Amino acid sequence: MRRSPEEDAQEDVVYKVVEHDGGWAYRVGDVFSEAFVTREEATAAAEQAAAAHRSRGAEEELIQYQDRRGRWHEEVERGDDRPRTHVEPPPAAGA
Repeated sequence: MRRSPEEDAQEDVVYKVVEHDGGWAYRVGDVFSEAFVTREEATAAAEQAAAAHRSRGAEEELIQYQDRRGRWHEEVERGDDRPRTHVEPPPAAGA
């Protein structure tokens, strides 16, 4: 199935479930979530965050974010330009 140019332009965001800080967390890029006691809790939180990330907004919204160099940016988010997301679970125990 062919993807539209808009789909090709969309970013893929991967939520990876990993061991972290004595428990489990999900990671997007180099940013970690809070720690969870079990991998199941971290996976459920990652699924929830991924679903929220791809939810359409009702209208334009001003967003602020800090880049890797510590500089702050402001831009208008259209609300309908959402990335594709998916959760990458950890390997099964003993795998």
